Amino acid sequence: MIRPIALSCGDPAGVGPEIAAKAWSELRATCPFFYIGDAAHLPSGTPAQQITDPAQARDVSATALPVLQLDFPAPNVHGRPDPANAPSVIDSIEAGVSLVQSGTASALCTAPINKKALIDGAGFAYPGHTEFLAALAGRKRVVMMLASDQLRVVPATIHIPLSRVPSALTPELLKETISITAEGLKKQFGIAHPRIAIAGLNPHAGEGGKMGHEELDWIAPLIADLPSDTYSVTGPHPADTMFHAAARARYDAAVAMYHDQALIPIKTLDFDRGVNVTLGLPFIRTSPDHGTALDIAGQGVANPTSLIEALKLAQRMAQST
Repeated sequence: MIRPIALSCGDPAGVGPEIAAKAWSELRATCPFFYIGDAAHLPSGTPAQQITDPAQARDVSATALPVLQLDFPAPNVHGRPDPANAPSVIDSIEAGVSLVQSGTASALCTAPINKKALIDGAGFAYPGHTEFLAALAGRKRVVMMLASDQLRVVPATIHIPLSRVPSALTPELLKETISITAEGLKKQFGIAHPRIAIAGLNPHAGEGGKMGHEELDWIAPLIADLPSDTYSVTGPHPADTMFHAAARARYDAAVAMYHDQALIPIKTLDFDRGVNVTLGLPFIRTSPDHGTALDIAGQGVANPTSLIEALKLAQRMAQST
C-alpha cells in the first residue's frame, strides 16, 4: 500500500489552503494526502482533522482533510503575505522533506510560496523551492520537468535572461540535464528505455550553421557520444517542429534549451494540468505549475486542477519506484 503524500502548505496568504481543501474533496477516496500547516488557514467549513502521525492520514482522509498541525505566529490575511509567517512556511517544507526521506510519506507535493516574504521574514537564500529542496537533499544539481498527459519537457536553463542562455548552456550542463532526465524517467516514471528529444538552441537548429553554430560545434557531437544502451537521444531538432502531436509520439520527454522554449508548448497544450516535477532528488517532489495567485486568494474561485494533477502524478510516481 502506497503511503500518503505530504503536502507542504506554501504561503497561506495565497490560494494554497483553498486548493488543498478542494483537492481533498476530489481525491480523498483515491489519493490520500495530508496538509502540513495551520488548520486555521483552511477555508471556513472545510472538514479537517489534526493527525500526529502520517500513517493516520489514510483512514482520516475518508471524512476529513488530515492536517499535521503547524502553528503560525501571525494572523493570515488573504492576498497579503506576512514575513512573520515565513519561518513557519519554511518549517512546513522541511517537515515534508524529513517525512518523505524517512519513508513516512511516499512523496512531497509543495503548494506555492512567496519568495519575497521568505526573504524579508527569514532571509531565504534560495531562488525558489527547487534550489531549497536540492540543498536539503544535499544535491548539487537537479532538473525541473513540466509534465502533463500530453508532454514532458525539461528546460536546460531556467530563470535567466535570454541574453545569458548561450554562455550558461555548456556541454557539461546539457549532459547532466539529459542524464538526470533519463534516470528520472526510468526510476520515477517507470519507463525502461526512455526516448529523449533535444531541441536546438537556434532557429531551425542552426540550419547547417547559417543561423548559429552551437548545434554543429558541440550539441550534435555531444548527443552522438551519449550512451544508447539504457536510453536513446535524438536531435538537435528544430524547436518549432518538436511539439505537434506526431512529433510528441516519438519521445518520452523533450529537453529544451531555455525557459520559454520549454514552457510555452506545455502551457499551450495543457495549461491547467501541467505539473512541476523535480528530478534528481532522492525522493519524489511535485508541485502545481502556478504561483500563489494573491489577487484571487480567499475568494473561493481558485482552480485546483494543477494541484490535483500534481498529487495524482506523485502517487503514480510512487507506485513506479
